[in-house]
Amino acid sequence: MKRALLVLTIALLQTTSAAAQSLDFQTYKTQVEPIFLRMRPNNGPGGSCFMCHTKVVSRLRLQPVSGDKPAWTEEQSRLNFEAVTQLVVPGDPLKSKLLLHPLAPEAGGDPIHGGGKHWQSQADPEWQTLAAWVRTGSATTANSAAAATLDFEVFRTRIQPIFTTKREGLARCSICHSQTTNFRLQKLPPGRTAWNDEESRRNFDAVQRLVVSGDPLASRLLMMPLAAEAGGDPFHPGGKHWVSRDDPEWQALAAWVRGQAR
Repeated sequence: MKRALLVLTIALLQTTSAAAQSLDFQTYKTQVEPIFLRMRPNNGPGGSCFMCHTKVVSRLRLQPVSGDKPAWTEEQSRLNFEAVTQLVVPGDPLKSKLLLHPLAPEAGGDPIHGGGKHWQSQADPEWQTLAAWVRTGSATTANSAAAATLDFEVFRTRIQPIFTTKREGLARCSICHSQTTNFRLQKLPPGRTAWNDEESRRNFDAVQRLVVSGDPLASRLLMMPLAAEAGGDPFHPGGKHWVSRDDPEWQALAAWVRGQAR
């Protein structure tokens, strides 16, 4: 059993993600990882990030720690590094869930974080430390190629209609998101049910800020309205639109993000 675990650990360390390869591990270990060990008595149960993220099943799963002065070994830090970089878009802090989830909504963060909001402003020293580390990374070749494949015509004809679809018990996306939100769609005039080309271009620009090209599971556009049981975010003010990733709408969005024609 121990040998099998060792083999698995070595494989995980060797098969690092493209995001991890573009970010500096030593900066992570000395400047970023200590943030996860910092006590936060006013922010949720246990106070610190590691109290929840070593126990609760979430997309950020940190290695377990013990003792009065918790710390991670080099091997554990490498595994944490790989987990953390799954929530980072190298070079772009404002597309990185690691920075947006604990950031106050008024400062551009996600609506809710189970452990409370750690940062009330992007000027917070911790947020700035994380942002500086993320900016040292560079977009991977795969991501750069995928970015070029986000097709406007597919967006206009297949994705935009999702935003005007009537949902039983829920408002249309276009109703809430033409108001003041992080994701701002153009407001449709009375009597109109679709956007013109100029408005669609503006919507396209707004939507891309919530998308990590080539990676649906890192794209807030797909994760916020997805049920938490299916891997989505814990909360979406407009309700959960999709209970499964098999939903045709979710699949259409995922295909567009991947650059696939459907």
